[in-house]
Amino acid sequence: MKKYDVEKLREDFPGLNREFYGHKMIYLDNTATSQTPREVVEAVERMYFHSKANVHRGVSSISQEATDLQETTRRRVAAYINASSPEEVIFTRGTTEAINLVASSYGGTFLKDGDEIILTVMEHHANIVPWQLLQRHVDVKLRVVPINERGELDLDVYRSLFNDRTRFVTFTHVSNVLGTVNPVKEMVKEAHRHGVPVLVDGAQAVPHTRVDVRDLDVDFYAFSSHKMYGPTGIGVLYGRRELLEKMPPYQGGGEMIGHVSFEGTTWAELPFKFEAGTPDFVGISALSVALDYIERVGMEAIAAHEHKLLERATRGMEGIEGMRIFGTAPGKAAVVSFLIGSAHHYDTGMLLDKLGVEVRTGHHCAQPLMHALGIEGTVRASFALYNTEEEVDAFLAALRRIAPMLM
Repeated sequence: MKKYDVEKLREDFPGLNREFYGHKMIYLDNTATSQTPREVVEAVERMYFHSKANVHRGVSSISQEATDLQETTRRRVAAYINASSPEEVIFTRGTTEAINLVASSYGGTFLKDGDEIILTVMEHHANIVPWQLLQRHVDVKLRVVPINERGELDLDVYRSLFNDRTRFVTFTHVSNVLGTVNPVKEMVKEAHRHGVPVLVDGAQAVPHTRVDVRDLDVDFYAFSSHKMYGPTGIGVLYGRRELLEKMPPYQGGGEMIGHVSFEGTTWAELPFKFEAGTPDFVGISALSVALDYIERVGMEAIAAHEHKLLERATRGMEGIEGMRIFGTAPGKAAVVSFLIGSAHHYDTGMLLDKLGVEVRTGHHCAQPLMHALGIEGTVRASFALYNTEEEVDAFLAALRRIAPMLM
């Protein structure tokens, strides 16, 4: 096994070389969005300068070239998550749009008044609000799975929520606040035992662990490019073919049509039925390069490196007076949310920023979880393949420096 050379990897990320307030930047906001390696940016530049023409329907060589680049990425994504076919891969603007697509198209078609949807208290707003929007049209009820003191889902409650009105289940693979890695296979198996389809929000999982949608047996799985070293504004919805074929289009316009007349319109075949309008084919083509980058570094090596950083940070933080860490589930992802004493999370984040440490503060688009924890928000530090042990130590030193000011 080759040595994990983090310093060599950092050379691929020029964005890490910035300074703030005279301090070298330590970027620990990777859960929100990751930095982008040079080769992905170069792929975007290459596409804009040499292969920019609208995809599909064009007979020109450059249009066909652009189309080939986009569809190569679709095949690449399908292989990356082990989908049965590229037609099960829908390109969206991100995880949020992917979930909205399912809520609108599947939920709006197949869910009826009185039906129930099971989700969890740790969901990102992107996996709560779309279902609430659905409630404007269909009188569905949301049933919520709570967590225990470690930040793990209460699976006994989860199993107890199923009844003859349960029609859909949706939950996050990895909590963006707690880092909890949920038992997806077990939860999907339980839902399928009741004949209920499942959508999994994989935004925080795909950058950090290998995902096999067929092994997980999920019906829908959503994730975003910008969290996995790729371009912004690109997302993926995986959907089981038999479900996607039954679902109506999410939006109308070019590319998603078969034939249009004023008397009626027919839809294109999968996956184009769900891809109305000109896609971000430049970003899509560069996503393939980001996947290649992850594969070259090695997902197992990335996960091991991030786990080592998390353990180092957690050990150091536990020794700081007033430190409160939220989310202590075994095997959690490389994210740590915390508060120092009764200090406001914004104050902590601003002081860290003055020392060059870039973290995230707030409710992290998970206000129901914050309410369950009895707080308004947290400070969140999260690690990626390019973070170093020295950065963790500098982060800890910054915390020790500011903690007495906040107590």
